Amino acid sequence: MSQIVECVPNFSEGRDPVIIKQITDEILKIEGVKLLDVDPGADTNRTVVTMVGEPSAVVEAAFQAIKKASEVLDMRHHSGAHPRMGATDVCPFIPVSAISMDECVELAKILGKRVGEELNIPVYLYEFAATREDRRNLADIRAGEYEALPEKLKTPDFTPDFGPAAFNAKSGATVIGARKFLIAYNVNLNTRNRKIASDIALDIREQGRAKRDDDGKFVRDAEGNQILLPGTLPAVKAVGWYIDEYNMAQISMNLVDYDVTPMHVAFDEVCAQANRRGLRVTGSELVGLVPLNALLQTGAYFLKKQSGSTAVSEKELIRIAVQSMGLDEIAPFDPNEKIIEYQLKDKHQPSLVTMTVTDFADELASDSPAPGGGSVAALAGSLGAALVNMVGVLTHDKKGYEAATIEVESLSLAARSLKENLLKLVDEDTESFNQVMSAMRLPKKTDEQKSVRDLAILQATKVSASVPLRVMEACLKVVKLSARMAIIGNQNSLSDAGVGILMARAGLEGAAMNVLINLQGLGDPSFVTDMQEKVAALRSEMTKIAEENLAAIFSSLRK
Repeated sequence: MSQIVECVPNFSEGRDPVIIKQITDEILKIEGVKLLDVDPGADTNRTVVTMVGEPSAVVEAAFQAIKKASEVLDMRHHSGAHPRMGATDVCPFIPVSAISMDECVELAKILGKRVGEELNIPVYLYEFAATREDRRNLADIRAGEYEALPEKLKTPDFTPDFGPAAFNAKSGATVIGARKFLIAYNVNLNTRNRKIASDIALDIREQGRAKRDDDGKFVRDAEGNQILLPGTLPAVKAVGWYIDEYNMAQISMNLVDYDVTPMHVAFDEVCAQANRRGLRVTGSELVGLVPLNALLQTGAYFLKKQSGSTAVSEKELIRIAVQSMGLDEIAPFDPNEKIIEYQLKDKHQPSLVTMTVTDFADELASDSPAPGGGSVAALAGSLGAALVNMVGVLTHDKKGYEAATIEVESLSLAARSLKENLLKLVDEDTESFNQVMSAMRLPKKTDEQKSVRDLAILQATKVSASVPLRVMEACLKVVKLSARMAIIGNQNSLSDAGVGILMARAGLEGAAMNVLINLQGLGDPSFVTDMQEKVAALRSEMTKIAEENLAAIFSSLRK
């Protein structure tokens, strides 16, 4: 899975659309980044921008936007309802997919250093990127706002993490950091009573509610502060309100760390609180976008509650999540619009795996050299993995197979992962071949052009050989899974496990041919030898495992 990071810079301008566009246009120039949302506020005089993409590209886009903001905004003339201390007030990085918080911290440091050194803006690191405990909280850093910067910058305690310890009158200072993804999630109630919704919100939010004595008076500590009774959901902020547009009350929540309190836990807790008050939850809604993993966790949770296998497809897990929580009650839920990873898919780039079977076969039969045998090999392997997955799902919760439940589920989940990986390789194989063709079309009139072209062809061909090798490695894993599933899985599906072995074996052998044909005439003897040895080893291991297990399967089927 490719790394995806979200970045949400806040700019101190929310009234002039021309200026805002100048800043966001810088983001649109960067390849590998998608601008998801631009949310200006006139009263706050602030615009919140949301972008996602590949880490280095997002860092570049953030820098260019901050640079443009330093050119077109002047904090000496800024006023607004929202606290602020700079033209770019805050800029957090948020891990979305296949990237850790520590890696986001490094992105914050890379950006902070560049902003400080190249733009001469004082930069402070916050949240997970904070270098000092007293700088973890954004509000603590921003105390006194822009107007307090001249004096604060004279004190040693306010020395910036990057950039000069000097007042930048035009741009102020910027806070850069890394934080968890925030999911804005609302649960619908079958009432219009805002008071009851607020009462539920007080019971569930982490902060909780003020403690009262038997007379209903607030209980205070020795210093006179109200004592709070913590709520039931950690890492959750919540309010209850009435939405006139929907004609219903809602519990509106910010899940500030969905690893601590996932969506399904929040949903079930609101259901329990509503039931105690004689209410029913009628559905829920997501405000903004959600990471794919959050929905997959939720789908798996509800399947487990039904004693169902969680090794179903990604699409089915999403469907279960949407249906179980009523995410489509207020408006249709379109995964392509609501899931961050799906938003990043290039909708204009044709994909082989999204074609119908007929269209794929027709494309294969055309005079175009790609897709070809390499893509078909990856497809064959993915079908083999899908069959292993299917046998596992058909074994789950079946009488007589209880002892194998845990192992079968593990095999099924591994097969599902391999299926998804091999489906991606269907397109990657064709894309890698097209890169070789592009390299061959490079000019070759001069010696320098020939040198550049030869190097490009060599590099592209190495990639083109490496893709089918990855197909081989995945197909061998599929055969091992299928062989084991044939032994412990539902024996009524034994033939399916056998076909899974056959398809994965065909995928491996087909991919082997594609590795070898790419090695012909390749000007790197060491690379060629290494790849040939890997191909031979994978084929040898495949032959042994496949033939032994196919013989056993055919023997069982004859009985």
